[in-house]
Amino acid sequence: MNARPVRGGSELSRGTSQVVRVIRGALMFLLAAAATGCLVIDLERDFAPDTSLHQQIVTQQADAFPHIDPLRLDDELREFADQHLDAGMRDYEKVEKLQELLFGDAHLNIQYSDERTQTAIEVFHSRAGNCLSVMNLYVALARHVGLDANFQTVKVRPTWDRRGGLLVLNQHINATGRVTARETYVVDFTPEISLQQLTSRVVPDQLARALYFNNLGVERMVAGEFEEALVYLQNALWIDPDASIAWNNIGTVYNRLQRFELAEYSYQMAFETDATNATAVSNLARFYVARGDEDTANRCRDAITRFNRQNPYYHYEQGNLSFQDGDLLAASESFERAIRIKDVEPDFYVALAHTYKLMGNDRMAIRMAIRADELLQDNGDIYRPSDQKLRFIDSASIIGNGPGLILYPNRRRGN
Repeated sequence: MNARPVRGGSELSRGTSQVVRVIRGALMFLLAAAATGCLVIDLERDFAPDTSLHQQIVTQQADAFPHIDPLRLDDELREFADQHLDAGMRDYEKVEKLQELLFGDAHLNIQYSDERTQTAIEVFHSRAGNCLSVMNLYVALARHVGLDANFQTVKVRPTWDRRGGLLVLNQHINATGRVTARETYVVDFTPEISLQQLTSRVVPDQLARALYFNNLGVERMVAGEFEEALVYLQNALWIDPDASIAWNNIGTVYNRLQRFELAEYSYQMAFETDATNATAVSNLARFYVARGDEDTANRCRDAITRFNRQNPYYHYEQGNLSFQDGDLLAASESFERAIRIKDVEPDFYVALAHTYKLMGNDRMAIRMAIRADELLQDNGDIYRPSDQKLRFIDSASIIGNGPGLILYPNRRRGN
């Protein structure tokens, strides 16, 4: 059976390569993005930051690329904005007009491309970019015309791309701002990505800049240019020393360069700065296996297993894999476990409805489909970005609490 139960699910590659984290169209980020609430990985370890090792990794005293501003506008871009947006427009009219200018067929008609992460100016001239690149352009233009505009990371279910000997785990970023006291807007740019709902977080420009260099570093590593990758990733860590994603990725670079002490330290720092970073723990497990330390590797594996048992998106992904293999009973059981842990995710019900339908259980298929529709109708904050790039949200309609490339060794199914 080749079909997937729902759009947007990801397949874990079954080879033995290493994995890199990316924010789709934005940042290259972690598998840990699948975590919910305050769920963290329970891993016992003997680790403390080491000044000597730290200084070998973060060596610079200033930004290594002060001449690169991902949000800079040139004269042509400013003229483009001023020509089409009138200062007298209300904010929501500016938001709608920017949407038309960037994505409309009659104007820039920007298309998705994951070839490389770009600045606002580069996206304007290439008419293509990933999420982070396009959000650089959007935020810059929005601020130029007087709009409130900020970067916002959004946790997504893991989606994987194979690039050479690496797996790239994608995460996501979009833009948001306030147009009235009660109403905000969200602009999204993503190719068929399903979001974890109600997990968005506005982040400062500093983090978005760090994610920009994180992505450049991952792109250089995928190209086999490890020393160049180090330069970009070190800059990301200088900008944001707590960027767990960059610690994880630089660990993978050091591992490829056989600088094993720095690789281990970097993976440990990735977990130190984010206790939900499952990618870093998985990378540590592989690292210790390669060093012959099976006891420590097993502790890492056990921590990931405990984490996954509590993670609805892990069970959802296992359901997708079983569905692909034609094991509908196992798929339905995995989707049911996901729902028991998190019962407000519409796509879980859609997947289960489709599975029940193929099992011949029409009554339960209809019941699950109705529940999915109810959740979509009841939550103003739930949306499908591939269908709707722009939305306005009334804060009264939200019933819940409301990125980058990442390096990660390839996983076999079930690990």
